[in-house]
Amino acid sequence: MKVISVKESPEYKDRAITYFQSKWASKDSMMVYEDCITHSITTNSPLPRWYLLMEGEEIIGCAGLISNDFISRMDLYPWMCALYIEEAYRGNSYGALLMDKAKDDAKEGGFSSLYLCTDHVGYYEKYGFHYIGDGYHPWGESSRIYEVKLP
Repeated sequence: MKVISVKESPEYKDRAITYFQSKWASKDSMMVYEDCITHSITTNSPLPRWYLLMEGEEIIGCAGLISNDFISRMDLYPWMCALYIEEAYRGNSYGALLMDKAKDDAKEGGFSSLYLCTDHVGYYEKYGFHYIGDGYHPWGESSRIYEVKLP
């Protein structure tokens, strides 16, 4: 298993865009991923970052590190987003590899905490995240917010 940072390996940009779009985008949000991933390569900012989890040349997962995950708690950042592991590879803690890379890059970027929003209960707690409250999305839904302190 290998975690690829698209910023550090921009030759993966097009594959990353296609993969993230296939897992997370709707017809109306396809350009969000294309534009964000494309511009993440050239920014001097520590955010955003996009990651692929590779098994050889096959993409088996992804995650992002962003400034806000379309949630009301804009005072909190950075956010880990779009964590996905292909179903055939689940149950092996491979998500932790992506989380660890996001944590490392967030710390390197000068941040002391990392946040995420999710409806999953019990998964992220295994990796050091703890529930801190609820946040609200522009489309009217709410999500649980989790934080992990970065050592």
